[in-house]
Amino acid sequence: MDIKAKIAELVAKITKDPALKEKFEKDPVATVKGLVGNLPMDQIKPIVDGVKAKLGATAVGEKLNDIGNKIGGIFV
Repeated sequence: MDIKAKIAELVAKITKDPALKEKFEKDPVATVKGLVGNLPMDQIKPIVDGVKAKLGATAVGEKLNDIGNKIGGIFV
């Protein structure tokens, strides 16, 4: 299984569905298992960690973009 591709696929699904994102935040292991099937924990853990990292990076990027827009409005 291509873990990087699976992470990208799950991040896309989770970011498009607020209910799924909330479920992932509450119980990431169970959410990933539900989406990818019953894989061994040695495969689930890296996927969960990768999805968490990507979602965290996405959230940080959105916040930085918001801050940039607010600062840009000051100088106009």
